[in-house]
Amino acid sequence: MITIYDKTENDEEFKKIETPQDGCWIHVEDATTNDINQISTLVGLEYTDVYDALDRYEIPRVERVDEKVLIFTRHPVEQEGGLYTTTFTIILTKNYFITICPQKSKLVENFISQKPKLSPSQKSKFLIYILLKITQEYTLQIKKIRTNVLKQEKKMAYVDSRDITALTLHEEILNQYLSSLAPMRGVLESITSGRYTFLYEKDQDLLEDLLNASMQSEDLCTINLRSIRSLRDSYQIIFTNQLNKTIKLLTALTIILSIPTMIASLYGMNVDLPGAKSAHAFGLIMLCIIFVSFVSLIIFQRKKWL
Repeated sequence: MITIYDKTENDEEFKKIETPQDGCWIHVEDATTNDINQISTLVGLEYTDVYDALDRYEIPRVERVDEKVLIFTRHPVEQEGGLYTTTFTIILTKNYFITICPQKSKLVENFISQKPKLSPSQKSKFLIYILLKITQEYTLQIKKIRTNVLKQEKKMAYVDSRDITALTLHEEILNQYLSSLAPMRGVLESITSGRYTFLYEKDQDLLEDLLNASMQSEDLCTINLRSIRSLRDSYQIIFTNQLNKTIKLLTALTIILSIPTMIASLYGMNVDLPGAKSAHAFGLIMLCIIFVSFVSLIIFQRKKWL
């Protein structure tokens, strides 16, 4: 679905317009091949140049085609299916600022609702602002994961399989974030060089701040991954100890129960046995069983198997 927005610096909100005009913002959400065809025709690009915008697994990069700049980025999303980032493509042309997302993007919804005092005609500032929102979204999601991990650290003594599953999920999400943030840094460095878009001195400073923020998000992601791996190792030690205790307990119980079984089996044999003809044989056998079992119990308790 293609939506066209227009806004000046003095306007409070973005206005939807029907047809593209110079300095407008064209946003494509839930993009289809038909939408890509329309955009490529509008800006004078080959379909194959823009088709990668539909690839949900596209790696962040920046490239120039004639006078047009294509910036492929990724931003965090909450969705099922094992993918926690999605492609977000920005196309800079002489007349238009274009964004393309293969699915609905809360990033754009939040961006519009915040009513920034920017105009799409200010392409450099507009680009930096959107990239800043993407970086802030990464930082926000990473901090949420960190909070959940800290909660798990506080209940180390009560670990179950759900904790392991949650920890594995957090690790997978952070790995995907890191695999997007690393190439994103390369994209920002390329833009900072000024080879792809004209930057004013103030824009250059903002972009350098953005690059630092992106690197901090990357570092934060790496630190959290280390914490998760450390916590996972701790879980493994706890599970191993719990397993050893369970095995010791079962072993002790097996031995304690096997002694009465063995004595009872011997006196169940159809042969002459000591005391078999005594009137008190049953009582003596039961006392012997209880005594041996009690001694075994004390021994295993001293060895802390029970």
